[in-house]
Amino acid sequence: MSARRTALLACAALLTGLLPLTAAGAAAGADEPAPVPVDTFEGEVPFANPPAEGLFPWGGDADDPPRLALTARDDAPQGAKVLTGGYDISGYGGFTHDFAFDRPARDWSAHKGIRFWWEGRDNGKRISFEIKDGGANGEASELWTTSFTDDFTGWKQIEIPFTDFTYRTDYQPVGGIDQVLGLTGMWGYALTLPTGVKGDFAMDGVELYGKGAQSLRASVVTDAAVHTVKEGAAADVRISVATTGSVPIDEPVTVAYETAGGTAEAGTDYTRVAGELTFPAGTASGTSRTVRVPTLKDRSAESAETVPLKLTVTGARAPAENPQVVIDAHGLPYLDAKLPVKKRVADLVSRLSLEEKAGQMTQAERGALGTPGDIAAYDLGSLLSGGGSTPTPNVPEAWSRMIDAFQLRARATRFQIPLIYGVDAVHGHNNLFGATVMPHNIGIGATRDPRLAERTGEVTAAEVRATGVPWDFAPCLCVTRDERWGRSYESFGEDPALVKSMETVIQGLQGARDGRDLKDDDRVLATAKHYVGDGGTGYGSSATGSYTIDQGVTKVTRQELEAVHLAPFKTAVDRGVGTVMPSYSSLDIIGDDAGPVKMHADAEMINGVLKDRMGFDGFVISDWAAIDQIPGDYASDVRTSVNAGLDMIMVPYEYKNFRTTLVDEVKAGRISERRVDDAVSRILAQKFRLGLFEKPYADTSGASKIGSSAHRAVARQAAAESQVLLKNAGGVLPLKKSQKVYVAGSNADDLGNQTGGWTITWQGASGKITDGTTVLQGMRKAAPGARIDYSQDASAPTDGYDVGVVVVGETPYAEGVGDVGNGNDLELTAADKAAVDKVCGAMKCVVLTVSGRPQLIGDRLGDIDALVASWLPGTEGDGVADVLYGKRAFTGQLPVTWPKSEAQLPINVGDASYDPQFPYGWGLTTLTKVPGGGSAALRALALVAAKAERLGADEAGRAAVTKARLLVQQRIGTRLTPATAKPFADADHLLLTGRYKEAVARLTTAYKSA
Repeated sequence: MSARRTALLACAALLTGLLPLTAAGAAAGADEPAPVPVDTFEGEVPFANPPAEGLFPWGGDADDPPRLALTARDDAPQGAKVLTGGYDISGYGGFTHDFAFDRPARDWSAHKGIRFWWEGRDNGKRISFEIKDGGANGEASELWTTSFTDDFTGWKQIEIPFTDFTYRTDYQPVGGIDQVLGLTGMWGYALTLPTGVKGDFAMDGVELYGKGAQSLRASVVTDAAVHTVKEGAAADVRISVATTGSVPIDEPVTVAYETAGGTAEAGTDYTRVAGELTFPAGTASGTSRTVRVPTLKDRSAESAETVPLKLTVTGARAPAENPQVVIDAHGLPYLDAKLPVKKRVADLVSRLSLEEKAGQMTQAERGALGTPGDIAAYDLGSLLSGGGSTPTPNVPEAWSRMIDAFQLRARATRFQIPLIYGVDAVHGHNNLFGATVMPHNIGIGATRDPRLAERTGEVTAAEVRATGVPWDFAPCLCVTRDERWGRSYESFGEDPALVKSMETVIQGLQGARDGRDLKDDDRVLATAKHYVGDGGTGYGSSATGSYTIDQGVTKVTRQELEAVHLAPFKTAVDRGVGTVMPSYSSLDIIGDDAGPVKMHADAEMINGVLKDRMGFDGFVISDWAAIDQIPGDYASDVRTSVNAGLDMIMVPYEYKNFRTTLVDEVKAGRISERRVDDAVSRILAQKFRLGLFEKPYADTSGASKIGSSAHRAVARQAAAESQVLLKNAGGVLPLKKSQKVYVAGSNADDLGNQTGGWTITWQGASGKITDGTTVLQGMRKAAPGARIDYSQDASAPTDGYDVGVVVVGETPYAEGVGDVGNGNDLELTAADKAAVDKVCGAMKCVVLTVSGRPQLIGDRLGDIDALVASWLPGTEGDGVADVLYGKRAFTGQLPVTWPKSEAQLPINVGDASYDPQFPYGWGLTTLTKVPGGGSAALRALALVAAKAERLGADEAGRAAVTKARLLVQQRIGTRLTPATAKPFADADHLLLTGRYKEAVARLTTAYKSA
């Protein structure tokens, strides 16, 4: 113990001794319970994740979770140690103390509040403090929140009465548990640390203090914050009293009510009401009374009007906000569903204030809402769930109730413009537990099956819309040109012709090209992203954190830009895609001397090319906080992006600042009102097409189909068709059900690994993160009764087996976190290499690589009998088993070139120098008789292909080229050389562009060179 601390404690003891006994007793509270420690940070609570009890950090990405430690400090307010930590948070981050899930929750109801020691840094930052009440456990509880400001230096005891906490509506169990801070079933607490500043903290002595009063134990609640009613009808507001533990109240509770304020006029729009409700002592918890607010009918068309009901509560906690009655807008042209969309848009835009227009251009992350009332207060046009931003529990009912609650808030605005809610459903409704998860786009590209791509879009749309979400930030139409890119798997492939062919997924999502199907309960608005060139960024060009290639610079000639990166977006516009999202990356066009330009600031490409030349009539939505990357201050970011053509800005945490700044820029003349009107018109047009004005709330009639067998059958087919057979020496595949199979490898029995990133959370995770079937489980279902043994690390004895199956590859990642050089490479792990070596050294073996991009096999290829590029097949491992056991034929083809080494990257079809391990388009088959006849057969197929091309008979042309490809593959075998690989790859590109005669000619060249 230091001399300083000893002196401080001695002084405190002396002062206490000098106080009169009455004063000391009064200070402590003679009838108050003694403080109850929650955390002393002496090591009694470990650092551990749920379901165990423990302290654990969390954050929006890999860099956001703070670093926690128990540190011995001489100045510790209590004990010898304090909790310390460092942080540098770009998104969100903090730490939690969760109590053990397998033990009873704790009862805090006897106490007044919670307090703790905090070492101030005087940084002026607000720190959120939450407690977890009710529910099944600490991760499925109600969250109640408050905050304190670090505006002091040194240790200070922060006392927070439980009455200061408010209910968090944005991240809750289904409909809340009871939305009453019960305090009898507490599961812990959490702190959210400041963002955008690097710092450290110290904390000590978390404890419960004081005695709870009835005003804490009892609460008055209303059935809803907003009550909508048609003009002339009456609104019934239900007011209830609820208590901790549902016990009767022991003192009377009174609620005085009166209609006061609002935009409606008493006597003209409604009948004024006032009075008092009394809940006597002994009233049961949950007892309700109803206040009726009559509205009056006139003959004039009007916007919506509000009638707040002011509540004054005695003897209990008052509701967090007064309820308000909203008289629905009526009689205005924009509300007439029979009018053309263009007329409805024009009418509504003409009525909006600048502030309301700015609100429509603003999109906030649902978890960042200060209060639900901000939706109406800031006239927000849109909310989104970022990757992993889900209600608790993460089930369909929770999604629809959450979104309906947000839509109800939008009804309290003047013109009751519905929100448009968006999610990243990039391979199924991947944020939702139990949804059908498709292969990632790279696997869909491998299927070469446009109709199947469309069906995957249909399933995704149906499951997304059934949870109340009308907008999907998909598909990604990037053309991946360098597999070091962490987003490679979001691309359909390296060939723009392949990407264009897979854009049938847009019709799967949206339906008809003219948008007439968007109002249906199984369609969603699609988003073509990321415009333009994000797949072409140069390695080492990224300036974002530790990223090496993602969000970097795409340096191309105008010809390359048009042919490779713009072409898929022209197809998307022709298909009627409703929204487009620019890329984080920059575009540097060789020869124009402009240098790199951030895509969110590129007026030439957005206004000039996308909107004017291509004729895109949907709206442009920014990527997550992407305008912050534009050089300049925030006002400059706003005006530059909006003037460049962005219509709605995704400002997850800055929605208030953005809206205010946008209004200021327009008033200053730096953004024209015409530009704003254009943006808002584009947004409203899509809301009208989606039918949101008529049906703003979730249509859950399709919810029973989420994760259904019919939907999973589509995903299973997609998984099967995505498997690319690269090598099959001795016909080891398909497997026979009678064979004894030894299974090994890190990805054989890991659902999280085979679904990849963007699954349940942004980065994804290993393990059973959702419902589905692993590859191993699929194999055992495909061959019931067969001996199929599993040893992940191949440590089990290998004697007595007919064949080995080793499933290896990557663990999940998303975006630049997965960039090669950012802690990643294209090599198998040491454990996977060892498993391959052991199994393939002991028996015939099949190796599957479950990954988002090619894996470098190198010298091991000669020891592997069969090699399968399994990509990221999604939740249906049965589909992988279908081709392994011959229920379906292998038909997949490489959507990207498979390199021999990382030094070859970037390597793509069409390159002048082309010497890959396997060429673009390569893919062996099973269960299909390969055509014979050699050169003579190729000559005959060339004639068929030429005739098909001349007559426009695409099916016949594709069939001719496919037969020629299979014939040539068989001829080449394992003797791939640059002379065979280049024409082979070129042929697949020619096939996709409809040049069937030339494709067969290139295959003939490959045949002759073999």
